[in-house]
Amino acid sequence: MTSHWDKFSHLFKRQEVSAKTVLLEEGQISRTMFFIEKGCLRTWVNNDGKEITTQFFFEGDKVASIESFRMNLPSLYSIESLEPCILQTISQQEFQNALENLPEIKKELEEHLFRRLLHTQKLFYSYLKNNPQKRYQELIEEHPHIVQRIAQHYIASYLGITSVSLSRIRNR
Repeated sequence: MTSHWDKFSHLFKRQEVSAKTVLLEEGQISRTMFFIEKGCLRTWVNNDGKEITTQFFFEGDKVASIESFRMNLPSLYSIESLEPCILQTISQQEFQNALENLPEIKKELEEHLFRRLLHTQKLFYSYLKNNPQKRYQELIEEHPHIVQRIAQHYIASYLGITSVSLSRIRNR
């Protein structure tokens, strides 16, 4: 958490979760924002019973279904731990109070949303332009820690391919 958040550290609750803990279900209203102290989270959507991973988050990242958290809409995706995690959590109301009382927090949220938008756009255009081999190559170049820490079937899902296809790509 950044120094701006230190003023609100008393509002955070420490939460330890084991691997494979669903923190938010797709369709639920998000009431909590998670700051990852240790571990890894992923977001995913359910496509006719098949889980499709949409993003990975690591130490230092903030995670919420932001459209749900800020607008009380059903979440478009689930949030789940992939490793045992230590999280700092803040509720909607406490977060709203922080936004109203510290303009730096609002600016930080803006920057965070911009980074998420940029990441989503890059991924979207990569799906349109690139074959799976090229998407995997981009992942290795831009996010090598994902390939080192995340199970192959989650990476395959994230790239929009099967685990078998990912194995073939890795063997090339």
